[in-house]
Amino acid sequence: MTRNASAAGARGASGTRRWVLWGLLVALIVGLLAMLMWLAARYESSQVQDLLDRDAAEAVSDVRSRLLRNVQSLQALQSRNQEPSGRWSAQAATILREHQELLRIEWRDRALATLAQVDTPYRTPLFDRLGRANAQAEVQLACSNAQRASGPAYSASYFVPQGDGLGLQVMELCLPVTVEGAHGGYLVATYGLNEMLSEMVGRQLVRNQDVMFTEADGTRLAFHGLARRGNRAYSGRQLMDLPGHTLVLRLDNWRDGPDLFPNFLTAMVAAMALALVSVLVLLGRDTRRRLRAERSLADALAFRKAMEDSLVAGLRARDTLGRTSYVNAAFCEMVGFSVQELLHPDLNAPYWPPELAQEYRQRQLGRLAGNTPPREGFESVFMRKDGSRFPVMVFEAPLIDVQGRQAGWMSAVLDISEQRRVEELSRASQERLQATARLATAGEMASLLSHELNQPLAAISSYATGSINMLRDTGGPDNVGLIIQALQQIAEQSQRAGRVIKSVHDFVRRREQVHETIAPGQLVEAIMPLVTLQARKLLVRIQITLEPDLPAVRCDRTMIEQVLLNLARNAMQAMDCPGQGLRSMSLEVRRAVNGDRESGLHSWTEFSVADTGPGIPGPVAEKLFTPFFTTKPEGMGLGLSLCRTVVEQHGGTLTFETDPAHGTVFRFTLPTAAIR
Repeated sequence: MTRNASAAGARGASGTRRWVLWGLLVALIVGLLAMLMWLAARYESSQVQDLLDRDAAEAVSDVRSRLLRNVQSLQALQSRNQEPSGRWSAQAATILREHQELLRIEWRDRALATLAQVDTPYRTPLFDRLGRANAQAEVQLACSNAQRASGPAYSASYFVPQGDGLGLQVMELCLPVTVEGAHGGYLVATYGLNEMLSEMVGRQLVRNQDVMFTEADGTRLAFHGLARRGNRAYSGRQLMDLPGHTLVLRLDNWRDGPDLFPNFLTAMVAAMALALVSVLVLLGRDTRRRLRAERSLADALAFRKAMEDSLVAGLRARDTLGRTSYVNAAFCEMVGFSVQELLHPDLNAPYWPPELAQEYRQRQLGRLAGNTPPREGFESVFMRKDGSRFPVMVFEAPLIDVQGRQAGWMSAVLDISEQRRVEELSRASQERLQATARLATAGEMASLLSHELNQPLAAISSYATGSINMLRDTGGPDNVGLIIQALQQIAEQSQRAGRVIKSVHDFVRRREQVHETIAPGQLVEAIMPLVTLQARKLLVRIQITLEPDLPAVRCDRTMIEQVLLNLARNAMQAMDCPGQGLRSMSLEVRRAVNGDRESGLHSWTEFSVADTGPGIPGPVAEKLFTPFFTTKPEGMGLGLSLCRTVVEQHGGTLTFETDPAHGTVFRFTLPTAAIR
């Protein structure tokens, strides 16, 4: 019984504490609601009061602006009229019609005697009932202040009774009048305070609030506005300091109460009720969301681990101190160490080769100091657990945490041992291909030599045959001279054949050609003996045209002579066909068309070889420069291809134009000696 009573007492004490806590919570919520309502009311009241103060300041600004404009109008009236007249009265009446706040305008002399006056047309004359003398004191005070200040001055406001049992609160404005630099009297204007409020204060300011003039002690002088409404008053006062007098402009605003309270209170009560009812629901939903989030996180971790285990690349993460914090299964398999062996506080990793450990340590310290690794990665060497070395490619990037801060470095490591083996096989294959290419080059050189030496050897044979025939004849000294000339030609053509062999050999080896400065005419003269022999055999007439004062060209002399010889021989052979009429070949050397003839700066020299043959058919023209393509039974198809290669090596171009009616023209350009 005692134990049960103790348990019941404990439960009762716990329940009491719970209810006390709930009571405190309710009291706190009620106090919070009351404070919020009070603060909202204060805020709305301050907003209304601030708006009313701004409106009062704006109204005072409007009145002052209108008063200033009226003073300017009155000054303009007086400056246009130096003495009272009908014209002055008409202009004053115009001002009164335009400004309803002005009730009367008077011109008085220096003794304040009235010289002329005009009353407003909008009401009966102001001083008809009691006369103007009752307000003389106010006029005298205002004019004294105006005389003293040499400017406009206002009198204190005073009440003028009217015949309808009512009256007007008016105020005098006095302006000193100057006639030819001397004091000439005063201009007195009478303002109605009620009219000032209705005419000078903006209509939007008096639409929903009352506006009035009061004395400094709060006595109301003039009033304009609607009837009072509402039970809560807001008042804004603004001092209007005029020369000689001070008024207070007051704005009153009447409201029933803050409009925000009912909506705000309803919203707060509904929100608190929903909050109190929904606490348990929200807690339950939060618990379920947490469970779902935990399951999703577990699934994401399992998915990430499965994805990392399936990668071939090794992944390694290091913290800002350089310690390895994570490795995947591929990295462990790559180096042969377990995860426990790789995750250790030592900065020296177990997969670093001992002879490279110092270099790797320096590189890691530089990385920790902020040196950004190259995005394309870098090569390194790792060591397996059995001590064997293998090359790797390492890609590193900053490891950023959820707060956007760098928490270390993430590395992707690729084993490139197989790639290196494939590259070694590729190098071996490349060497074999180069050996094959050298053999093909040797065959190409042999073909070119056989192609290019045909004409020098044919010339040697012709000269030798001629010499033998001359020796058989029993001629005189003339035959001896011809024999000597023929033998000289044989020697020259033999030397030419040697130069051809050397030049073609250098060309095949792709060495840098030896360029020399030579006149274009010398290149033409060097090939003329062989061209002449071929022309005699084929009955071709040769025409040589050299433009005067041609600049020298820079070229490999032997190779350019071979180009000219090949083009000339091809031109003559193109005309060796049945039915060919006139056989004529022209060789022309001139400045290139794109040269600047006026300034004398000619960068290129053009060589052209033209024939009168049948031209080149379209299908043949498309493959004309293709190696090993030929239309001659005994040709090898290397001449034009090598000619174009030689010209392009000199920086020029080789082109052709063909026309069945006029033959074919081959042109190529060479740089002049001025081009280095």
